[in-house]
Formats: sequence, C-alpha cells, structure tokens
Amino acid sequence: MSNPRRGDSPKNSKTRIQARNEARILDAAQTVFAEHGFGGATVDRIAARAKMSKPNVHYYFKRKSDLYLAVLMRTLDIWLAPLKDLDPDGDPAQELRHYISRKLHFSRENPTASRIFATEILQGAPVLERYLGEDLRTLVERKAKVIRHWIDTGRLAAVDPYHLIFLIWAATQHYADFTPQVTAVMGRESLSKGEFERIEDSLCKIILDGLLPRGKA
Repeated sequence: MSNPRRGDSPKNSKTRIQARNEARILDAAQTVFAEHGFGGATVDRIAARAKMSKPNVHYYFKRKSDLYLAVLMRTLDIWLAPLKDLDPDGDPAQELRHYISRKLHFSRENPTASRIFATEILQGAPVLERYLGEDLRTLVERKAKVIRHWIDTGRLAAVDPYHLIFLIWAATQHYADFTPQVTAVMGRESLSKGEFERIEDSLCKIILDGLLPRGKA
C-alpha cells in the first residue's frame, strides 16, 4: 500500500449520488475492517455489507487498499478539523474546551473508526507513515505556535505545546479505543451521553486547571 498525500482520493469532484454511495461504501468498509482486520477483510464482504455489487464498489475504489486508506483519511479529516480550528485570537479556555468536547464527541459517535486508526498506528503506521511525517507534522507545528502564542501572552502556563496536544489526543481517544476496560472498571454496561458529559467536565477541569491562570479555568 502506498503512503497517502492529501488529494489522493479516487474522485475529486463528486455528484450528490456519488458522494452518498462513497459514504455508504466507506461505512461498510469501516465495519468490515474493524471485524476482520485488513488481512481478513475482502471487497466481497464490504460489497455485501454495503448492499452493493462488487463491480459498483470497484467503480469507486479500485483496490481494498484504497478503501482502507480512505477509511483512515476520513477519520483523520474529522479528528483534525477541531485542531485546525484553534484560533490564536480566541480565549484559550474556550478554544481548548471546545477542542476536547469535539474529540470526545467523535469518540462517542464513532469508536470503530478510532480503533481502526489505533490498530494502524500500533502496526507502525505502514499506510499513514508519510502522511504523519509530512501533512500532520505541518499541522501540529502550526497549532503548536498558537499554543506558544497563548503562553507568551500569559494566558497559559508554560508547557510543551506538542505534549499538550498529545495529552488531549490520548485522553479523548481512550474512551473509544478502550471502552471495554472503562466500562468494566466503572461497572457500566455502556457509556451514555450523560456519562460522556461528565467525562468532558472532568477532562476539562484536569487539563485546564493546570494550564490557566487562577480564576480562569
């Protein structure tokens, strides 16, 4: 499988029907990859899950590896949108709280996507290695400058911006990747919307209380 660059999608200009069919295929592929892994997943299984013919799936994605890459990149597009939105002129408390909230929302709404991404990383990122070292690195460098700006203007404690970003990633994605552990330890059958609201409050308090001047958390 080749490493991705932005803009490598199979269709750059889509009709509404094409976009809907592509999303349907990707939803099916995500489920099949989660259940069987990349090695056990087949285009036949993905087509059956999507309730589409195999030739129709191949119209949108030529190879299974293209489907796998598209599933990963869709996850990254959603995950990274709130990081891209961090505003250097915004209030750090509000910006970081909003970032944590949106990351937790995705963990609650789409834990399967998070687990597929985690598996890719645990395997050494064979598909995403180039993207992580180029596009993602550039984005994180840019947003680290935003955090440094908040630090330099006295609105945040002096912490390493990279490790703050990593902390938020780890804390929020934990509730998708390790749900069985969390529910077992907490004695829950599942994590409700209300539980996620309490998780958000706790994470924001833990993180922001350590970052913001007294009285601003």
